[in-house]
Amino acid sequence: MALLAAWLLASSLRFMLVKVGEPMSAACVFQGEEDTRNLYKEGDVVIGGLFPVHYSPRSFKPSYQKKPEPTEYKALRWTQTMAFAIEEINQRRDLLPRLKLGYHIRDSCDDIPVSLRSSLLLVSGPPDLNANSACRGVPRPVSPVIIGDAASGVSMAILRTLAFSYFASCNCLSNKKEFPTFMRTMPSDAFQIKAIAKLIRYFHWTWVGVIGVESDYARFAIQLFLEESSKYGACAAYVHFYPVLLSKESIADLMQTIRGSTAKVILNFSGESELQTILTECRRQNMTHIQWIASEAWATAKSLWGEFQGLLTGTLGFAIRKAEIPGLQGFLTRGLLVRAHQSPFFAELWEETFNCKLNVSLNRHVHSDAALSRRPCAEEEEAPEAVRSDYSDVSQLRVSYNVYKAVYLVAQALHDMSGCTRGAGPFENGTCADPENVLPWQLLHYMKQASFNMLGEQVSFDKNGDPIASYDLMNWQKGPDGSLQLVKVGFYDTSLGGEKELVINDTGPPASVCSASCTPGSRKATRKGEPICCFDCLPCTEGEITQDHCVPKTTEFLSYHGSMGIVLCTCSLFGLFVTMAIFGVFVAYRTTPVVRGNNMELSFLLLIFLSVCFLSGLTFIGEPTDWLCRIRYTTFGISFSLCISCILAKTVVVLMAFRATLPDSRVMRWFGPAQQRASVFLCTCIQIVICLIWLTTRPPLAVRNTRHHSSRIILECVVGSDVGFWSVLGYIGLLACLCFLLAFLARKLPDNFNEAKFITFSMLIFFAVWITFIPVYISTSGQYMVAVHIFAILASAFGILLCIFAPKCYIVLLKPEKNTKKQMMGQATRLLQ
Repeated sequence: MALLAAWLLASSLRFMLVKVGEPMSAACVFQGEEDTRNLYKEGDVVIGGLFPVHYSPRSFKPSYQKKPEPTEYKALRWTQTMAFAIEEINQRRDLLPRLKLGYHIRDSCDDIPVSLRSSLLLVSGPPDLNANSACRGVPRPVSPVIIGDAASGVSMAILRTLAFSYFASCNCLSNKKEFPTFMRTMPSDAFQIKAIAKLIRYFHWTWVGVIGVESDYARFAIQLFLEESSKYGACAAYVHFYPVLLSKESIADLMQTIRGSTAKVILNFSGESELQTILTECRRQNMTHIQWIASEAWATAKSLWGEFQGLLTGTLGFAIRKAEIPGLQGFLTRGLLVRAHQSPFFAELWEETFNCKLNVSLNRHVHSDAALSRRPCAEEEEAPEAVRSDYSDVSQLRVSYNVYKAVYLVAQALHDMSGCTRGAGPFENGTCADPENVLPWQLLHYMKQASFNMLGEQVSFDKNGDPIASYDLMNWQKGPDGSLQLVKVGFYDTSLGGEKELVINDTGPPASVCSASCTPGSRKATRKGEPICCFDCLPCTEGEITQDHCVPKTTEFLSYHGSMGIVLCTCSLFGLFVTMAIFGVFVAYRTTPVVRGNNMELSFLLLIFLSVCFLSGLTFIGEPTDWLCRIRYTTFGISFSLCISCILAKTVVVLMAFRATLPDSRVMRWFGPAQQRASVFLCTCIQIVICLIWLTTRPPLAVRNTRHHSSRIILECVVGSDVGFWSVLGYIGLLACLCFLLAFLARKLPDNFNEAKFITFSMLIFFAVWITFIPVYISTSGQYMVAVHIFAILASAFGILLCIFAPKCYIVLLKPEKNTKKQMMGQATRLLQ
């Protein structure tokens, strides 16, 4: 409805300049009263400007008895920034050297009807009320472009002309179908909203109150915020719109909404004038617990601090980029008294600042009855430096910098237009535009393509006419003297991309959540009829863990697919391959003295049993089951018992063989091949009996271990009976001790027949591995404990294989001249003499 009313008003205003028919008159008649409250400077091209030097009253209800109250003179500073930029450009030799810029600046009063009227005067030309003029309509140059207005709603109303806003941020203005001629130096709200949503995610706020003034700016911004914040799991505790003119009823409704919520963080989309009324009521009701998030419209509003510093300390808000404009402060304060006698704006500034009345004052703007009885200004005593207000404050040049960039953009576009070569221009038939008689659509073409450097910033625009978004994150802090310190605690820059866009120095603000996060082992259960950020915490079932909701825990075991499992499996298979290769060598050379003279049958049995030992390591890899757990431990125990029994038998054979060389010795008759095989299986049977007792009493089992890690389940085998497990290991150790003792006694027998010293080395390796294994095995858990067990199996098996069989393979394959009966018998005879 507001836009419809604005359109109807614009339609009526278009007929304010009426062309009267020839029979009646040949004059153009200006309809309405001419407002002289404007700033004008002649030039070849006159740039229009709309600024809200005055705006709507702050009282609960308008009295209609006085004109609107003034701003804190920030907008007046904006007008002078535009004037300063134009004068600066006119003095330059490298930019528009043959063209002089002018300006025509009018007060929009932050009001749609006033803005429409002013914009039509700018694009049609102000009236000349000289009675001698043939047509008292448009004697002054029209403005091909308007820099303004500040508010998004007002900007939307005037956008049938070429407008360039310095403060309108509504995302709706990026719609080129609706607003094809609009550009701005103010980033779109879409970027500000993304910054605020990431700010809320950074501080883990999930329960936020959202309020805003009844305007297109606030409605579009809040809609975008609700969509963006939901991506990060944040919820709006409430969304409340309040009118521009807050009545007692509307302010009471808002306070009731805020008090009725547990949200400690409030995001407000409005200007500072609307917020002042809200803060007054918050102070009256002692609502000091609120963490405010400011939209860019009031993120640096110092005027709120003096009265509400107790409420606003700690406020966070994204402000548009700040800059220092050299020479601006001197321009603002220079010749103020002269300007006060020439312009109603500056007369008002002077009189309000010094609370006096100028002689022959141009100021007709009365703020109170007390202003009518002011003392006369002592002009000779007043100094420009004494003017301390928002007008002369250049510490936070943000909107002023946007105005400054907008003027330079127009100048850059006109400069590019001036350099056009006839016949090679961008328009139809290669024509160029005339900068002194430029049409708005021609200027728009060059403005869209402009790109230039401004105070260290590269200024350019996207296809929607929006600039690159860059914000400073400001924190409101109290200075030592009680003044407001706007401290930059971070920034948001869309050019950085992704997660790097937002950078924050943590300020530790309060938490704002509907429900506290669930503890480990519990899950969220949403409450019926409430937002997703409000929930209860229920315990998870066994085997599940919380990640906002209960999910099955990850299971862990030594898998064939893991890197550790692959390495151990490869080592086991490599050991099996080497064993089979040695077995093949022994079969091929079974008739040679080295193979036959070292108890060939027991060597073959030992190689077979070593193969089983290497294969037993594979049973420890994979997901454990009850049967796999039983197989792995029994296979391990029996296979190593067979190996050590074979070695023990070989050691006994060596001792018996040399014992049999003594006269009248019949030892070998009682320890022939049959007895050797029987001893091996007899020793192994004892291990089998131990395993059977273990399996029938308390066998190994597969269990799901959750004691060591709450976030995952470890699938592992438990031995069941510790006595059974250590009995198996103990028996293997007993056999190894017997082997070591007998081999040690036989170490000085002839080398070519003697395996004793190699058996001694193999048993030393065996002891070293398994003695180390015990403490490491006890101190580890999960897949690492299984990996330690497999490593012990492989290390001891490789030790036996290499110590006993590597020397024989060396002689058989590389030293065949030593593999003869004469060589071996000769050395044995020498050693026995």
